[in-house]
Amino acid sequence: MKNYTHINDIDDINSWIKEAKALKKNPLKDIELGKNKTLGLLFFNSSLRTRLSTQKAALNLGMNPIVMNVSGDAWGIEFLDGTVMNGNTAEHIKEAAQVVSQYCDVIAVRAFPTLIEKDKDESELVLSSFVKYASVPIINMESATGHPLQGFTDAITISENATKKKPKVVLSWAPHIKALPHAVGNSFVQTMQKMDVEFVITNPEGYNLNPEITKDTPIYHNQKEALKDADFVYTKNWSSYDDYGKILKTDSDWMITNEKIGNAKFMHCLPVRRNLVVEDAVLDGENSLVIEQANNRTFAAQLVLKKILENG
Repeated sequence: MKNYTHINDIDDINSWIKEAKALKKNPLKDIELGKNKTLGLLFFNSSLRTRLSTQKAALNLGMNPIVMNVSGDAWGIEFLDGTVMNGNTAEHIKEAAQVVSQYCDVIAVRAFPTLIEKDKDESELVLSSFVKYASVPIINMESATGHPLQGFTDAITISENATKKKPKVVLSWAPHIKALPHAVGNSFVQTMQKMDVEFVITNPEGYNLNPEITKDTPIYHNQKEALKDADFVYTKNWSSYDDYGKILKTDSDWMITNEKIGNAKFMHCLPVRRNLVVEDAVLDGENSLVIEQANNRTFAAQLVLKKILENG
């Protein structure tokens, strides 16, 4: 595997989960693998779990991680060809990606969508430009349309906590005060489609995700009906896809409560707004997996890096 930019870069989800669990038991087993190798982490947007877990994953493999907050510390980067650069951008991606490739053996990039121009976001301009112009492998730390490190993390977490062969997994939309991206939801959907689970999505009218991603996954607009007999409830907000980037509904009736999910395990990628997305009683309850999920971010990233390093 050269790059890890999409959940479909995983060729066999079950074998990857097995390998990640083995890494979790012995995180430093391959510490010589990344010796004298450098991982460059480029953040166009803020991060806590992704930044720290990916750095830790690199350190577990003996790599040297270096971090740059691109939007605040670097020259403004231009991504379009043929542009007369007489505005706010001082450096073109053609040079920037090649220069960073000289300093780093692997580059990881985090760049959110605009939530204004759907076509531009779906072109994955930032991520695809690094893939095109860099001469080293690229890892997606969340892009405009996907978060494959989180998706793989969630697969590991469900596998570790499943108590039946084919658990019911529900992805539920929840309210939020801001328009949020579709990336986590998209990658979670695509990950569950690879796993042996009963998977459904529930969201209000107007909030269906991209149908090219959800495909034939059942979508319920009745949250109570969708949550019936759930084993795992994964909650996430996203803005409208059809009315792109808009907030159509903000009332609290879709918030996750103990009453709604019963004995189901609760999952969320974090950060999460308490008592807006989910009530305290769920987050602080014994069925909450959010801290375990966050821990698994390290081993998801570590396996991805391991496979890239082994590929040479």
